Order: sequence, then structure tokens, then C-alpha cells
Amino acid sequence: MQRKVNIWNNIDWTTVFIYLLLVFLGWINIYAAVYNDDHQSIFDFSQRYGKQLIWIFAAFILIFIVFTIDINFYTFFAYVIYGGMILILLAVLVLGTKVHGATSWFEIGNIRIQPSEFAKIATALALARYVSSFNVQINTVKSYVRIAGIIFLPAILILMQNDTGSALVYFAFAIVLFREGLSGSIFFLGLLVIILFILALVFEKLTIIILSVFVALAIFWIINRKGKQFAIALLVYLLSTALFLGLNYFLGLKISKVYIFLVSLGVSSIIYVVFAIKHKIKHVFVLLLFLYGSIVFTFSVDYVFHNILEKHQQKRINTLLGLESDPLGIGYNVNQSKIAIGSGGFAGKGFLGGTQTKFDFVPEQSTDFIFCTIGEEWGFLGTFFVISLFVALLLRLVLIAERQRSSFSRMYGYGVVSVLFFHVMINIGMTIGLMPVIGIPLPFFSYGGSSLWAFTILLFILLRLDASRLELLR
Repeated sequence: MQRKVNIWNNIDWTTVFIYLLLVFLGWINIYAAVYNDDHQSIFDFSQRYGKQLIWIFAAFILIFIVFTIDINFYTFFAYVIYGGMILILLAVLVLGTKVHGATSWFEIGNIRIQPSEFAKIATALALARYVSSFNVQINTVKSYVRIAGIIFLPAILILMQNDTGSALVYFAFAIVLFREGLSGSIFFLGLLVIILFILALVFEKLTIIILSVFVALAIFWIINRKGKQFAIALLVYLLSTALFLGLNYFLGLKISKVYIFLVSLGVSSIIYVVFAIKHKIKHVFVLLLFLYGSIVFTFSVDYVFHNILEKHQQKRINTLLGLESDPLGIGYNVNQSKIAIGSGGFAGKGFLGGTQTKFDFVPEQSTDFIFCTIGEEWGFLGTFFVISLFVALLLRLVLIAERQRSSFSRMYGYGVVSVLFFHVMINIGMTIGLMPVIGIPLPFFSYGGSSLWAFTILLFILLRLDASRLELLR
């Protein structure tokens, strides 16, 4: 049952105020980032800051359109919007324009539109629609498959456009699923994959194999709490390894230690499985699955890293992990960004006073690296204020999501939080060298109509749903 309410009286004006402040700060920082004496007017529409102003006014029109649409439209047409966006992502692969190596843009006259930015909205709507559907249980194999399809289909199409950064954003939707009761083991598995990926790049395979064995043994001891079973498992493995190492040495076979440790692990696993079956020891097969899965994943990382990732992506990851140093090459952007932010000190050099910015030392300083302009000109105080605004926005959106009476609205709200959080965390992290450079914009700050419009629509659909939440009677 529903009742009519005046949505304009129920708009969350706190969120709107934060949005307007972020957009305004973004605009003046774009002006500061590309400022030159030949184009001093901030209303010069031949410059990026002038064009951004046009995108901002267009965003305000989009807000009005979003608020004039009935809330049932977003629920009823969620799958239609998602399907249409999938078709557009397919079309851009054929008809798109290549920019900075990525075929992810439609070029219409002097206007470029990036569909991948808008695909996040469609995915958030479709995911919320499916998970909120009647009788859907999230922790079932069928649900896992369908949810994975909804999230990763657009991500794969975007990856095919050679836009890795935008594709990685889709992992953020895991936050929605955890809020709705996704098993904690899935989170543990995802965290393990990330850790193993990093370890596989930093350490030799032999080290990872030995480490995986001892981690599995430690988990086995924690689960069973039986020292005798733990000691037997450890002893079997050590004796098996010592035997094969001895045979390799005395027979002069010169077999790689990696293969010796793998063979000894296989033999010791078979011996202990027989022992475990005989003595009815629990969880052995699950731990062996974890152990061998970790080892297979470790070996696959090498293939993925060297055969699937582009050379510049490999160098960025190696530079981030400290495996390579290339301050004049792949590490140049981050190095100059850190110099710019650090030179701002506590209070900054003042508006239009940034030297790193003015002399174009930082590439992409009005788009992906806009945060370094804030750091240089406004210093620690300015960066703290901007980060505080984003934190306030995210916390406010969590509050809005939690107060929804509709499960669809709540899940969509967490989808908005997920996307914005990922963008803010990764963008700021990469400008200060804590994250790899994957080329995603800082919401409401980075230059570009597609990103501004997409983030605006994403946010204000939630505010539209929130403004009508009182229409739903308990």
C-alpha cells in the first residue's frame, strides 16, 4: 500500500550540499590544474574548466530528470537498463574511438561519451533487483552464479576495451553482497587470493609452497586442537621431503627443488589421507583442497602476470611492490604526484600557486591525478578537508541506505556506496603511491562529462528513492 508524499520536501539536503560542494571544489581545482595566463577567465569555454562548467549544468538537468521519474521505473526496468547497457558495451568494441589505448569511447562531434561509466549504474540497479527479488537466497550456488554473471559480464566487456581500471571497480559490489549476508568464507577466500597474488609476485614459488603447507598445518591445528594429529601430519611431510631431497642428492638427479617439494607433498598427502580415514580425522579434505588450490593459483599468477597483463600494467605493479624502480618511466606520474603533494606542506602554496602543476610536471593532473593539485595548493589542510567530505558523504549514504523500507532501495544504496568508496580509495591511493595506477577518476573532481554525469545519476537515483521512502506504508 502506498501514499503520496511531496518528494521535494523529503530530499536529503545534507547529501545535496556535500555533492554541490564537491562539484564546486572539483571545478576550481580543474581551473587551477590547467590554468595559463592566456586563458585567465574561469568561464573560458575553450578550456577544460569551461567545458566542465557545461557538464556541471548538464548534470543539474539530469538531476531534475531523475527526480521527475517515478521510483517504480528503476525497479521495473532495472533488467532492461542493464541489458541495454550490455548492448552498448558490445557496440563500443566495434564502433568506439581509441583514447589512451582504450577503445571505450563514443565520439559524437566534439563530445566523447564513455559507456563504462554508466554501466556501473545499470549493474547496481540489476544487482539490487535480483538480490531483492522474492525467495532469492544469496548463499546458494545458483545465486552465486547469477550474481557473478550480473557483476562480471560488464566487467569482462570493459576489460576487452583495454580499460582495466574501470573493470576492477566491479569487485566493489562485494560490499553490497556482504551487507545482505554473503558468507564470510567468500570474503576470506577473496582476501586470500589478493595475498597470494602479491606473495607470488614477491617470492619464489618454492617459498610459497612451503609457506602454504605450514599455513594449512596451522589452520588444521586451530580447527582440531589436537597436537598429536598435527605432529603426525608435520612429521609425515618432513620425512617425505627429506627422503626425496636425499634421493635427489645421492643419485645426482639434479631435479628442481620445486618439483621435489611438490612430489613429497603429494606422497605425504596420500599417506595422511589414509591415516585420516582410518582414524576419522575431520576437515582433512577441505584443508587439502585449500592447500592445492593455493599452489595452483600461485603457479597461475605467473602466467596471468606475464601473458595477460600489458607491459605497462606489469611495470606499475612491480614499481608499487618495490620490485622495479623507474622514476623517469612508468613511475614518473606517481613520483611527481608525491612531490607535488609533499611540497604543499601543511597549508599549501595557495590557489594557483602550485609550481609542479603550473609547469606540467604531473601528467593527467586535471583527470586521474587531480588530487595532487589539491595537495600542492591547499596542503595537508586542504587534502584533509576533501577526504573528510568524501567520508561524510559515504557515511551519509550508508545512513540513507539503512533507513530504506524497500530492500531494493537499500541494496542499491550500498551499490552507490561501493562504487564511490572504491573510486575514492583507489584514486587517492594511487596519487600517493599506495595503490597501482589504474586510471580511474576521483568522483566529482576529475575532468570529464561522462564520469560527472554517471556519478551524479548514480547518487541522485538513491536520493530519489530515499525521498519517496515514506510512500511505503508498514
